[in-house]
Amino acid sequence: MPRSKSPAAKRKSSAKPTRRSSRTTTRGAARRNGHGDDAIALLKADHRKVEDWFAKFEKARGDDRKRALAEKICNALRVHTQIEEEIFYPAFFEATGDEDLHHEAIIEHDGAKKLIAEIESSGPDNEFYDARVTVLSEMIKHHVKEEEQRDGMFAKARSSDMDLVAVGQQLAARKAELESSPDALKALSRAKEAGKGLITRLTSSL
Repeated sequence: MPRSKSPAAKRKSSAKPTRRSSRTTTRGAARRNGHGDDAIALLKADHRKVEDWFAKFEKARGDDRKRALAEKICNALRVHTQIEEEIFYPAFFEATGDEDLHHEAIIEHDGAKKLIAEIESSGPDNEFYDARVTVLSEMIKHHVKEEEQRDGMFAKARSSDMDLVAVGQQLAARKAELESSPDALKALSRAKEAGKGLITRLTSSL
């Protein structure tokens, strides 16, 4: 006659599914609320990368090093602002209806794009070159703070019904497309509408 399990064994056996279920629930919540590998994670990773390059620029001494870092910063910011304006911001506005945050972010992008164009059209031999990169760094720090703070755009996106995983996939695909195509980057650079920005372009089309 087979022996029945002890009470302790029964408790141990019944606890296992609970742990697995808990892990599954946690992963599901993370996907819904915007944690892990999603839109916000991708955009924050971009922020950290550019912050690192700005810090290296501050310590750089040679002109070649400064030019190389400034080029990396400008290219990364051009791609980052483009994918935000094409994909993340429209999705955020549709999900939240927060016009103030949406419009302020676009205007901040416009200011950064104007400065990027000025940096790219000059070089380290220009007396204002370092100052322009420094001011751009301060502008980006402010913009990042506005997006990442407790009541900022990312927090509101996370608490909305945005599908941050799907949006993240769209951002990643568009980012890869732009970064892998020199022509696409040049096209963005030529949009010295980069100096006008989305709001101006929309207004002029009305």
